[in-house]
Amino acid sequence: MTGQAQQQGEESAPLVLERGEAPTDLRILVRGAWTLTRAGTLDRQVAAFEIPAASSLARSEAPRGAPLPGDERGGEEERRSRPRPRPRLLLDLSAVTALDTSGAWLIDRLVGRLHDAGWEVEIAGLGEEWRHLLELARHRPVTVPEMPPEPHPLTGFVADIGEATVHILNNFGALLTFFGVVVARFARSLFQPRRFRFTSLVYQMEMVGLRAMAIVGLISFLIGAVVVNQGAVQLEKFGAEVLVSDLVGISVLRELGILLTAVILAGRSGSSFTAQIGSMVLHEEVDAMRALGLDPVEVLVIPRLLAMVLTLPLLTFYADIMGLLGGGLMAWGTLDIDVTQYLTRLQEATGWRDFAIGLIKAVFFAVIISVVGCFHGLVVERNAESVGRHTTTAVVEAIFMVIVLDAFFAVFFTTIGW
Repeated sequence: MTGQAQQQGEESAPLVLERGEAPTDLRILVRGAWTLTRAGTLDRQVAAFEIPAASSLARSEAPRGAPLPGDERGGEEERRSRPRPRPRLLLDLSAVTALDTSGAWLIDRLVGRLHDAGWEVEIAGLGEEWRHLLELARHRPVTVPEMPPEPHPLTGFVADIGEATVHILNNFGALLTFFGVVVARFARSLFQPRRFRFTSLVYQMEMVGLRAMAIVGLISFLIGAVVVNQGAVQLEKFGAEVLVSDLVGISVLRELGILLTAVILAGRSGSSFTAQIGSMVLHEEVDAMRALGLDPVEVLVIPRLLAMVLTLPLLTFYADIMGLLGGGLMAWGTLDIDVTQYLTRLQEATGWRDFAIGLIKAVFFAVIISVVGCFHGLVVERNAESVGRHTTTAVVEAIFMVIVLDAFFAVFFTTIGW
């Protein structure tokens, strides 16, 4: 029980203040284990330790004897101007049982507080190994950075909007610059056909176009059926169920066919472009290309761009056919509209312009998806997290730009009477 009480006393009072021989001399006994495991408790106890001001003890020791004869006038002024020695304080570390770097920092912080209070500190009872730790703590102080003031919520909100706006503008400018570089490299390939990589183009056309036919066809077929089913519910109120042919024809040919295909390719092929090129950047394969004198834009970007431009219009045509087929089957199965009536209404409601609008959009959407995907692949940093982040960003940006451009085309073609 006596040992436990002594241990608890050491933990509760690691610092003991004692008087020295002279009235102004003090002794602080440091005891116990000053290690990382007790750093939190020791820090609080050191901060709560009351250090007497050295100036108060120095005044109490001032001599009160009478001045010598002939020194009545100048004696007092001389005593005031004479520098007084700083009171001495002995920091006794002989009772310290363990010390590591964190404990040395705490002791050095205590020494700093003693100096600020006006004491001349003398450290005693310390071995050479622990003395080295104290020297290290003195030359490597722990500095706590000042926390910036908490901004006003409205100010922080406006600042976040500003930062996001600047980031978007910088990203858009870099994307336009990259697009200019791609156009320049493509023009050079036209005048120097030997630089063009036909094998890579065929491979990318297979990956982008041929292997996407299943998902594009299935989604387009289902969307056409859904449009007819939902449109018939509303048209039935007016007895105009036969007009579902007009509805599905115009919506699929002008909007849904190309828009759904572009969104599918943005998520499927656009992300693939970013991940593939980003992985090559991560493994320094792009740097190896440059070292061999190969242009990464010509080798990696242009084949993917041309593959997207060539296959997206074809997939759009395929999606239009599948959407109209799904709508026709739904109309025949639920509305008793035969194939002849469905095709007749479809020919009367739509024309070559509706079909051409989708193909025109496809070319522009293909450029956006491929350029955005390749751009984010080439700007990937040298870490795996960056590849995933840029892949997600590429898909979101491509879909957003496709929808914005689709809205522009909708207004434009309506304005010119198409």
